[in-house]
Amino acid sequence: SVVGLLGPKLLANRSPDLIDFPEDLVSLEAAKKIQLKALAEEMLALSNGLRKARNELEACANDGYRLEEFIGYAEAEVRSVTKFYHIVGKSADGLALYFSEDPARCPFEQAIQTFSSFVRLFQECHEENLKQAERERKKAEKEASQNPENNFSKSVVIVHK
Repeated sequence: SVVGLLGPKLLANRSPDLIDFPEDLVSLEAAKKIQLKALAEEMLALSNGLRKARNELEACANDGYRLEEFIGYAEAEVRSVTKFYHIVGKSADGLALYFSEDPARCPFEQAIQTFSSFVRLFQECHEENLKQAERERKKAEKEASQNPENNFSKSVVIVHK
């Protein structure tokens, strides 16, 4: 649509250094694959598994050295993953808030999908604008070559007496 083509055209004319902003979004495709609900379920499974391992350790106190060593390592890893998960969650909420959306009503997956669609459509419009400009340039060149009145490359003959 004409309206869709105007956004990239205005940006290209006013701020050409910003037209390639999608190149700065290298993680967008990977972000589309993140499912926060699935991550939360995996976090719960990790915590439950760790609790079961701790219970096993207590049940077999005599033979528990290796299990205790493993549980110590596992607890540190689960704490690290949990901390990272909370950072991801806060970042996802921050993204929604940045675009004036309520994180509770606009889940991360929806926000990323919408933004990804915008970027794709923006790029398509920009490419169409470039093609249109090229077609117009070629048309102008063709018209100039077919219309000798507009052609300034006429030969001038000077005769000396």
